[in-house]
Amino acid sequence: MSATGEYRQEFVEVDGARLGLQVHPEPDGVADAPVVLITPAMGVRARYYRPFAAALRAAGLAVAVADLRGTGESTPAPSRACRYGYAELATDVGAVLAALKSRRDGRKTVLLGHSLGGQAALLHLAVHGGHDVDGLALVAVGVPWWRSYPGLRGYGVLPYTQGIAATARLLGVWPGWGFGGRQARGVIRDWAHTARTGRFPRLDGVDAEAAVRDLRTPVLAVSVDDDQYTPHETVDHLCAKLAAAPVARERYTAAQAGARMDHFTWVRAGAPLAARVARFAADLPAR
Repeated sequence: MSATGEYRQEFVEVDGARLGLQVHPEPDGVADAPVVLITPAMGVRARYYRPFAAALRAAGLAVAVADLRGTGESTPAPSRACRYGYAELATDVGAVLAALKSRRDGRKTVLLGHSLGGQAALLHLAVHGGHDVDGLALVAVGVPWWRSYPGLRGYGVLPYTQGIAATARLLGVWPGWGFGGRQARGVIRDWAHTARTGRFPRLDGVDAEAAVRDLRTPVLAVSVDDDQYTPHETVDHLCAKLAAAPVARERYTAAQAGARMDHFTWVRAGAPLAARVARFAADLPAR
């Protein structure tokens, strides 16, 4: 364990991998603050979320951020030897929650996922159960099904995503050429499956689509203005799968943020969104 001025760096061991976990200080003057665990986008390091973590703390929330397997401080680095995919990413979320159990005891817990990290968080809750999670906040999280993109964009999304998957199969790893950072081919395989079919793949023999339909955890689903990868329609497609969960579907606009945004830069203009997450946490029913 090491410390910086902003957070304490910890590590979680799971199935031969080591997951980096950044634990931020408790918010000032708030007793038993709800705990928010952030799971990042594909190829994005946990440290990128420091501005948003600060905004969440200012809104009265305790914050931790976990690097996805193979990114940032987490191992193994993606290589031809790596076989992991969505199933392992979903399992990793549970391992991090378990590592945070002593901090979470007696408090509300919210999983907050961005892009791929939101898919991993959702699939963890759906397939493995809640681990005492009270709410799920999804920011710029959709299913990149090519048919859900507006206008003619989908006709570019399909060959683009499947070309990346073909390259990952051929090379044994996705080198990160212009998209997503270096990734294990299993992650790219499962991501490309969602882009081609609009459905989650089976995870370790479990029908993930059916599990998502049965999920009952309250969800806050937020799309972001000018998101080049996850337009509003892709988030709508994901929300339609949440048949049993109470879903608050919202848009985070440039006017609300006071800045232009995209799939990534909302993190730097997140104070109003952090306040909305705090209200979501406060309104969650007691377990």
